[in-house]
Amino acid sequence: MIGRRALHRHDRTRGQALVEFALILPIFILLLVGILDFGRAVYGYNTVNNAAHEAVRVGIVDQNATAITARATKHAVALGLAASDITVKFLQSDYTGDGITNDCAPGQVLPLGPRLGCIVEVSVTYQYTAATPIIGNLVGTLTLTGKSQQPIERTYQSP
Repeated sequence: MIGRRALHRHDRTRGQALVEFALILPIFILLLVGILDFGRAVYGYNTVNNAAHEAVRVGIVDQNATAITARATKHAVALGLAASDITVKFLQSDYTGDGITNDCAPGQVLPLGPRLGCIVEVSVTYQYTAATPIIGNLVGTLTLTGKSQQPIERTYQSP
């Protein structure tokens, strides 16, 4: 009789562990997938910033906006960025101007137009959405923006 009670009690605890595991498993999986989504967001943020930095490095020696945009797009190919996600501006040496109408804007006849001392500014924008629907509903769509500015070192515009 004692053996039967011990066996019966052992069966109950095994069932209890199974129920506890079933209750914790969804929370554990959500936590694990949340960590992976966070890693994807950090990767997107780093890629956007690196693309802006690489594009502005092209811009300081070649003031062709098409070449600058192509470099940023090439560097962020994993994110699938389009040319509309990249903004190239040429600012005054005091960081003012809208990049289109000031005297550092491309397409102007020298001595106007991009020249030594003008600032190249490249902004790259990426819309990040989480892969997990639950986390995506909680966080929503994040706008990740990378911006880099450097002064022009050489005046040249490739064809």
